[in-house]
Amino acid sequence: MSKVVRGKYTSEAVCGFNHRTAVEEAARCLLCHDAPCSKGCPAGTDPAKFIRSIRFRNIKGAAETIRENNPLGGTCARICPYDRLCEEACSRCGIDRPIEIGKLQRYAIEQEEIFEMNILEAPETVRDEKIACIGAGPASLACSAELAKAGYQVTVFEREEKAGGVLTYGIVPSRLPQEVVEHDIRQIEKLGVEFQFGKEVSVCELSAFDAVFLGIGLWEPKLPEIDGIHLKGVYSALEYLKEARIKKEGFEKGTKVVVVGGGDVAVDCAVTAKLLGAEEVRMVYRRTLEEAPGNMTEFQYALSLGIGITTNMAPSALRGKERVEFAEFKGRDALSELKISCDTVIFAIGQRGADMGKAMEADNVFAAGDIVNGGKTAVEAVAEGKAAAADIIKYLDMKGVK
Repeated sequence: MSKVVRGKYTSEAVCGFNHRTAVEEAARCLLCHDAPCSKGCPAGTDPAKFIRSIRFRNIKGAAETIRENNPLGGTCARICPYDRLCEEACSRCGIDRPIEIGKLQRYAIEQEEIFEMNILEAPETVRDEKIACIGAGPASLACSAELAKAGYQVTVFEREEKAGGVLTYGIVPSRLPQEVVEHDIRQIEKLGVEFQFGKEVSVCELSAFDAVFLGIGLWEPKLPEIDGIHLKGVYSALEYLKEARIKKEGFEKGTKVVVVGGGDVAVDCAVTAKLLGAEEVRMVYRRTLEEAPGNMTEFQYALSLGIGITTNMAPSALRGKERVEFAEFKGRDALSELKISCDTVIFAIGQRGADMGKAMEADNVFAAGDIVNGGKTAVEAVAEGKAAAADIIKYLDMKGVK
């Protein structure tokens, strides 16, 4: 079982493996010939191979397998929903419990950083074609890494000050420390990928590139059409998380906080408020906890911090003069009602993307990640970014033949 640490906002909540415990866990692997765990990873990280390497104490080999298949190996090791992907597919599920694949992946990448392993290097031959990646989220990062490994000149344009997208601005540091994201990005930079920050690239500038990849994510909030939605103290999830990541302890987190939603983002908002010092934090979800999309381990962590969870209630109105003072809810049974005193309400009920208009009509424009799939996991964005890179390479090869 993973050891949970109740720390500060920037302290990682779950402890990782050391060398002894990592090798012991890897030794539980059944060494399946046609490993179902590897089939269960959308990004093709190949858990079966890196677990074997750890089992036989070839730690560098494990790190190489992860890093070569998944440029965001360290990040995904922290936030992947393993319980419904590779670990759910593990053959040991029918015996006792699955191998803790996520923690083994985390261990291997931590060793990569500690021993300064140089796994990814820029190719010796650089091609003439130039590709622009718009946005520096998981899909763009994965796409840019694959293209750079193939020798293409890649420039990533990001309007924020740091790369990572939702990884940097939309996840609580206790679940995903910023230094983990930055370590992954440094490995991508080693491939020769160029980053330009604080940059809103124009159509004219994009005309200088042979292909364009759009990985702009979902940053427009979905908010319910209820009374009081524009009161002070009402936030969308990513707005709240982003401000907290930038301002940290200087952020006005609220004293009595209500988080509406039942996904991992909602849990991140609640944990952020609590770790930054909010006195009372409560999550309210419109369905049952069993129906909630959030990871149960994350819910358990939230409960351990004293965060309350109310289910089967949907928001009906927010009340207050200038700042929100009460949040009103109606029950799923159409009879029950709930009124909660609060000074901050956070809606974590989904995001929407900007309208790409006619951008996708051009032959040399590709897209992947949340802007295409509607908002899934980081590992799925990595998988889609890799697939998009393959499509771009195929397109450029066909263009070159012509």
